[in-house]
Amino acid sequence: MDWDEKYRNGEAFWDKGAPAPAMKQYLERHTIRGRALVPGCGRGHEVALAIEHGLDATGLDIAPTGVAEARARYPHLAERFVIGNLFDPPEEMRSAYDVVLEHTCMSALPPTLRASYRYGIDLTLRPGGLLVGVWFINPALDPGEVGPPFPFDLTDLTALFAEGYEIIDDYVPDVSFAGREGQERVRVFRRMA
Repeated sequence: MDWDEKYRNGEAFWDKGAPAPAMKQYLERHTIRGRALVPGCGRGHEVALAIEHGLDATGLDIAPTGVAEARARYPHLAERFVIGNLFDPPEEMRSAYDVVLEHTCMSALPPTLRASYRYGIDLTLRPGGLLVGVWFINPALDPGEVGPPFPFDLTDLTALFAEGYEIIDDYVPDVSFAGREGQERVRVFRRMA
């Protein structure tokens, strides 16, 4: 998948022009501090939200056009958007974060890349750190469509983080983008030492 091409062609269908309502609600209800990483940050909405809620946030995205659009949309935060690959993050990002905020990054990846996603989280999140996710569970796809978003269920999510992480919060949010009602799950993991 050429993510940069999607941005260049105006096909960033996953971008709703605002941060995920469930992520916003979670950060309003929980005091979380420290350095935060938003993998697959796209146009930067969750990065801006995290900073608004007191986190020292950085966005990482493989698509240069997405990062350029984030910098243009949030010019006062431009230096916080970094071009890079979660599967091989820059050295300064390794074990550097207290929190990873997940929204749409993993669901954009084919199932064959889920282990690489987990590896990227392991590389960036400190022991004791939180992975706060608004996970897109089994999105409704048109007949014959395979993704992205790529379907995964709670069993897949649980298995992916079964070793080395504990679930500290888990619920179906009562807020979401239109059309995603009941398909999102807030699940928060703590990385064990």
